Amino acid sequence: MAYDGAKQPLLSGLVDPHPQPEQMSAAKKRGYRRCRSAPITDMVLTENNGSGSPPIAESILRKFQPSFRQVTVLFAIYLGIGTLCFLLVRNQISGTKTNEIIDAIYFCIVTMTTVGYGDLVPNSIATKLLACAFVFTGMALIGLILSRAADYLVEKQEILLVKALNIRRHVGATEIIKEVEINKVKYKFLTVTILLMVLIIVGTIFLFKIEKLSLIDSFYCVCSTITTLGYGDQSFSTEGGRIFAIFWILASTICLALFFLYLAELNSERRQHSLAKWVLTRKMTNVDLEAADVDGDGVVSAAEFIVYKLKEMGKINQEDIALVMEEFEDLDIDQSGTISASDLVLAQSSPQQRKYN
Repeated sequence: MAYDGAKQPLLSGLVDPHPQPEQMSAAKKRGYRRCRSAPITDMVLTENNGSGSPPIAESILRKFQPSFRQVTVLFAIYLGIGTLCFLLVRNQISGTKTNEIIDAIYFCIVTMTTVGYGDLVPNSIATKLLACAFVFTGMALIGLILSRAADYLVEKQEILLVKALNIRRHVGATEIIKEVEINKVKYKFLTVTILLMVLIIVGTIFLFKIEKLSLIDSFYCVCSTITTLGYGDQSFSTEGGRIFAIFWILASTICLALFFLYLAELNSERRQHSLAKWVLTRKMTNVDLEAADVDGDGVVSAAEFIVYKLKEMGKINQEDIALVMEEFEDLDIDQSGTISASDLVLAQSSPQQRKYN
């Protein structure tokens, strides 16, 4: 007899060979909504994650998700308008000046990245208010670049990094993509770390060779720039230096921000893996059995065990379970405890059609 694997359930224990719809009562459905956790695991979750609450909601910037091209256009518009505005009020800006257009673009970059060396300073009411407006719009644009443009560039380098790490092995494209997906955060962190080191070295050498600063002062200026500290005692004062700074400041400040972002993600991922390993390797106790027994019948089914373990690992929380069960009950039109094709048809029909059926 041929075996048709496609028709077999993913978890054979979840399918009852003799289904009895009346066994899935409303009480059992409500039980999933109130799926319990063993007290000791709740304490571990609190210790590892700080709280048992769900992740923080998405920010306003996250809801607005422009593409890489849109971010580039927004950045070009910002630089264009900023350059034009500061070019018109260049006489109301004091400090060391070189080329008018280069200084205007340089001032925009220094403002939007909040570096603020102090080598170019607004000295009138109009320019001060203009700088205030541009620093806020610039910071918002930096947020968009962080979420789109920089992340996009880092992801493009991940494949090259994996190939470099496996240079002695004959690794196919499928294996590379699989490894990138498994260790995505790790490779992003390594990639951005390498880029950051390169930018620091390049910036230090440039300041040493072109701006004629000492090696220590060059490194000091690089550090105060990428951290947006910007004391102002050392900065880019030549025309060539400011052309370099227009690109280097933007890349290095964003790269440092991504470095700390991926470092936090890597730390969080390791803690999550550690928690999952602890949950999966520790011995099952009577307390766990009681907590996993949703319907209180004294035995734990595969579905109950899976839900319980996922909750203990922090993969889902009580709100997730309640939302899933609410959707299940909405689709289970005949209240049989299962969802069939006829249930889906009825769920998509109007209330009048349901009543007729």
